[in-house]
Amino acid sequence: MLIAPSDDAAEQITKPFDAVSGGLVEVWTRAHAMSTSSSPVTVVAHDYLTQRGGAERVALEIARRLDAREIITSVFDPANTFQGFDEFTITESTSRLLHSFGGDMRWGLPLLAPAWSRMPVVDADVLVCSSSGWAHGLRAHPDTLKVVYCHNPARWLYQREDYVKDQSKPVRAALGALAPRLRGWDQRAARTADFYLANSVSVAERVKKVYGIRAEVLHPPMSMDIAGPRSEVADVPDEFFLSVSRARGYKGTALLIDAFARMPEQTLVIVGVDPSPSLPTNVIALGTNLPEPKLRWLYAHTRALMSMSHEDFGLTPVEANAFGNPALVLRAGGFLDSTIEGVSGLFIDDETVDGVIRSVRSFPSEWDADAIRASAERFSPASFAQNLRAVIAGSLTL
Repeated sequence: MLIAPSDDAAEQITKPFDAVSGGLVEVWTRAHAMSTSSSPVTVVAHDYLTQRGGAERVALEIARRLDAREIITSVFDPANTFQGFDEFTITESTSRLLHSFGGDMRWGLPLLAPAWSRMPVVDADVLVCSSSGWAHGLRAHPDTLKVVYCHNPARWLYQREDYVKDQSKPVRAALGALAPRLRGWDQRAARTADFYLANSVSVAERVKKVYGIRAEVLHPPMSMDIAGPRSEVADVPDEFFLSVSRARGYKGTALLIDAFARMPEQTLVIVGVDPSPSLPTNVIALGTNLPEPKLRWLYAHTRALMSMSHEDFGLTPVEANAFGNPALVLRAGGFLDSTIEGVSGLFIDDETVDGVIRSVRSFPSEWDADAIRASAERFSPASFAQNLRAVIAGSLTL
């Protein structure tokens, strides 16, 4: 099923808390026109470019593969996101307050819907919105084909218990009070898309549940340059497990730390968490802005990539696989799409400290590195780009 806006949806979405109905129409005529255009003018939008996460890697890859003219975002912080965005014209929100949150956009949640609603209407052949809840609200000209690549419906609206695990009671109360009004804005924003793509089967199921939209699954690309330079990380032992994850409640990082605190014979290296005297001595935190050469070195030398996160897709196991190393991850979410059990990694079924400890201590020491790398090749940028272009050209066969 394809979703397109009603005639007045583009105007109404600028009124975030007014009712608006979306209509169901076929868009084959527009898609056919796209298929006959050799170089459509493309604009990419992404929620905010203030961190180094999997969604930011995907947004950059989309822009590169589609030769985007422009990237639109609410806040651009080049020092704290991936290099490469400076290859494009970046258009940001004019909201000064949004720019004052120091990269932690959770504090800007109430402002993001109005900020995206006030962005200028995009007049291009194609608009691709790389969205976890905000960029899909960007308005497009009626003749612009609007494709949403959904990393997840807004987690704090629809999976709030996961999102606020590490938040105080006042913050939880404030988010709860805001949720009904912003959920209405989010629902209306979703209906303005012509095509909805989801990065995993579990996200496609969430899109269907919360929006009533049937999304096609298009797995994200593994765009890390595995042949790039590597730089050894000092004071890391020869054998270690690796976690590449921010310190968010739903990411499960605290569970890993607690488990390794009871395994002094093992070492956990975490990228995405700042060093702290409170961490166990066998847990090495390397901060949030580790240079890519050092990250490549860690992927190449780790015993396994670990995660207890309820990920929407989760690129880090695939990145470790690309270097020939396995993953040890929670049996949930996008990891079910990315990890081939017994080939590219193993699953943890027991989401407890004891469950993690048992899985680590029984983890095999011998793996077929070639088979692991072959698993990662399923998520090549070339395959992703080909399938994305097929969607834009009107094909639903991915």
